[in-house]
Amino acid sequence: MTVPARIQERADALRELLHHHAHQYYVLDTPEIPDAEYDRLFRELQELEETHPELLTPDSPTQRVGGRALEGFAKVRHKVPMLSIRTETDIEATGARNFDARVRRELGLKEADAPIEYVAELKFDGLAISLRYEAGVLVQAATRGDGEIGEDVTQNIRTVGQVPLRLRDAPAVLEVRGEVFMRRDDFERLNELQREKIAKGAKNEKTFVNPRNAAAGAVRQLDPAIARQRPLSFFAYGWGQIEGGPAFDTHHSVLMALKAWGFPVSDRITVARGADDLIAYHQAVGRDRDALPFDIDGVVYKVNSLALQKQLGFVTREPRWAVAHKFPAQEQLTTVESIDVYVGRTGKLTPVARLQPVFVGGVTVTNATLHNEDEARRKDVRVGDTVIVRRAGDVIPEVVAVVPEKRQAASQVFTMPRTCPVCGSEAVREEGEADYRCTGGLFCSAQRKHAILHFAQRRALDIEGLGEKLVDQMVEAGVIRTLPDLYRLGLANLVTLERMGEKSAQNVLAALEKSKHTTLPRFLYGLGIRHVGESTARDLARHFGQLDPIMEASVERLLEVPDVGPIVAESLHAFFQQPHNREVIEQLRACGVQWEEGPPAVQAPKPLSGKTVVLTGTLPTLSREEAKEMLESAGAKVAGSVSKKTDYVVAGAEAGSKLDKARELGVAVLDEDGLRGLLAG
Repeated sequence: MTVPARIQERADALRELLHHHAHQYYVLDTPEIPDAEYDRLFRELQELEETHPELLTPDSPTQRVGGRALEGFAKVRHKVPMLSIRTETDIEATGARNFDARVRRELGLKEADAPIEYVAELKFDGLAISLRYEAGVLVQAATRGDGEIGEDVTQNIRTVGQVPLRLRDAPAVLEVRGEVFMRRDDFERLNELQREKIAKGAKNEKTFVNPRNAAAGAVRQLDPAIARQRPLSFFAYGWGQIEGGPAFDTHHSVLMALKAWGFPVSDRITVARGADDLIAYHQAVGRDRDALPFDIDGVVYKVNSLALQKQLGFVTREPRWAVAHKFPAQEQLTTVESIDVYVGRTGKLTPVARLQPVFVGGVTVTNATLHNEDEARRKDVRVGDTVIVRRAGDVIPEVVAVVPEKRQAASQVFTMPRTCPVCGSEAVREEGEADYRCTGGLFCSAQRKHAILHFAQRRALDIEGLGEKLVDQMVEAGVIRTLPDLYRLGLANLVTLERMGEKSAQNVLAALEKSKHTTLPRFLYGLGIRHVGESTARDLARHFGQLDPIMEASVERLLEVPDVGPIVAESLHAFFQQPHNREVIEQLRACGVQWEEGPPAVQAPKPLSGKTVVLTGTLPTLSREEAKEMLESAGAKVAGSVSKKTDYVVAGAEAGSKLDKARELGVAVLDEDGLRGLLAG
């Protein structure tokens, strides 16, 4: 069947537009249109291709979504072998000097001869990939394997946004070598999602050890739909076979050509002259290593001249013209001396392993996070265990795994305390969350500074001059223990503090006096109740009119407030059930903190009150959190699993077992348009 010319032209135009905007977004990081507009164009092309299958091409942006699950990976023989690079084990400056000296010796250069020109690059901690393009279209992606034969992972690599499906003005045949990796922020988000799944009872789910393992696991995932859910990135750094392209003289010029053809190339590549420049590069990257958004384990030096590369050749399948200069290891073995529970400024309880000091990633590490009880149990970390500790970035290191064969016979399983180790208040774990939190709130000294600063901020009580340094001084000097102590301060208390003269002290006292006259929304927000922001505080004040009814309200009564869902209602109720929180409020009132109170507002019933809704898959324009917030605002309960009590299932792309369960039980299934219609009706 012949496709009408106008349809063909529109499909071609859409492909061009989507390729352009994907390059702007993924490679250049300069998006030109909103995500919603990209999604609209994508759906239009998808619909055209579904209606006219003849339009479908291998380089279509719609082919990034991944195909059917594979039974196994086909073998691929590399046209040009993917060779490994020799590693320089001396992490000091001599590593660069050793390499430069070897190259000069192989080339027969004397000390008086000009320095050699090199390209210095980052050594990414990911998975090496070869991309093959024919006539500018991606036709195959393969792993390194043994250097000669790798595995065909084309379907999975198509899901990586930074890998172009079609090139601009490229050679007839082009093999590009590069690294697939996972950014640290993407890795943390992925693991946080995994922890949430585990906390909700999901089976066969786990957290990932490090970004490299997560990236490698995604690339070697037999189901491309699962691979697509893992956020992967890509950098090009080399090439294999090239046919029909321009002639090149230097390594650097090829990298710049790859960039011009549409590949992401690291901006930390530089041309260096001689050993001194290599040393300077190694040291500069080492200083910046923790600030990079991805993991590296060293740098790579390559002779820039392609003619000299050819002259130097190879030894034992390693190029003589390149070397990897490593950084200190980021994983080491050590022993757990104790497991303490740290209380954060928001009340979150975090188990922390106190370690026998070990040098990891350039620093001495004595503590490592265990994240939460589920993670500590899953890894089964115990006092006395020998563990692998990993450090990446400037965050607290973590325990990767236990070495079970070195475990002591009398070791005991770690259990999270059910009371706050600082103030003794009850520690609770909200439904669907992985973390325990101290309910002490205003009473807990671990949360004291944060509570005071939050209370004093402009959007709360607006106490001018009460900044972080002053609060630190007052708390550490014992001048303030709870919020009411702010209003009991005298001139004598303040002038004894560092850099606090009499005039400054009087200004602070005047600001405190002024702050006593506030509003109920500001006061509620200033209490720092978890999940209660400015908007929720205003809704509570408008609905109840007065503070006492809010303090006495049941969860069911709180759910009647517009935009208050189950999580917020439970948090409010728990806060006001704590006697010490009530005592702080009464003392603040006794100190003169006041506001005008009014009658409660008359509220219309919410349209979805009493309804239970389950979300699954990816919606076209709404995030999971946005959809959940809209449903809860309309009075619905958003559940994590489908049952006979479920009223609706809202299903997006790649909906899984929840959608099957809904169909099995005869539960009504809605798409995003159906959801919006339900909310509107």
